[in-house]
Amino acid sequence: MLKICKKIQFSSDENKMNSIANTKIARDLYYSAKNENVKFLLEKRFSWMNKFINDNDKGIEVGSGAGFTKDFIKNKNFKLTDVGTDDHLDFKNIDAQDTGFNEDSFDYVIASNMIHHIPYPMKFFREINRILKKNGKLIIFESHCSIIFQLATTIMKHEGFDFTLNVWDEKNPKSDENDAWHGNIAVPHLIFDDKEGFSKNLGNYFQIEYDKFSECLIFLNSGGVTSKTKCIPMNKFFLNILDLIDKVLVKLLPSVFCMGRKIVLKKIN
Repeated sequence: MLKICKKIQFSSDENKMNSIANTKIARDLYYSAKNENVKFLLEKRFSWMNKFINDNDKGIEVGSGAGFTKDFIKNKNFKLTDVGTDDHLDFKNIDAQDTGFNEDSFDYVIASNMIHHIPYPMKFFREINRILKKNGKLIIFESHCSIIFQLATTIMKHEGFDFTLNVWDEKNPKSDENDAWHGNIAVPHLIFDDKEGFSKNLGNYFQIEYDKFSECLIFLNSGGVTSKTKCIPMNKFFLNILDLIDKVLVKLLPSVFCMGRKIVLKKIN
């Protein structure tokens, strides 16, 4: 992974984006405004997940945030959970590291842009393994800490990254335990690109079934999903062109341009 530096992190007070982590404002804007940019982005982030979900499957999303996932997942037995108490959540006050659900409860669990917020990733993966049924799927969309993402988060002073952490260490938190929206966008890279570490620490729980890089410009020009910034409004024709450019950039130089990653883990024990 190319790096502009090894570590840079910001407090919420330094963040230059608007409506930081305000799910109510995000939902009001999403459902009242005609921002095709963010709707196009979310469709790309979530629609691919349906091919890993069967009609009769039962599943949840952990760390649902504003809960837009439900607009794109076709399965009727899909529920939203989060640590908060927002009205759109099906299950409230659910900590993804200790959900309280029974063992073998779900055929799939979705985690979208939330693993890099988890203080103790190993605790999270063990918990998801516990609540998944045999051969169940953990379906993930996560940040990819490319050069352009490092630059963007530095300019906007949003979350930040720390490549120096040992993600497998269970003694020290990887993000602020007292701030559910604090994040380290380097964490997914540290987990999924460390093949030896993944095999040693998670190999008894999961195997990687799918792993694909995605998105750059469609994210940068989305206006933000929960936290907001400015964008250039586009119709679907131009958004599709932008998406085609993204596919070329991400394929040629993922460590420079890729800002998202689609991963499916299959429970093996």
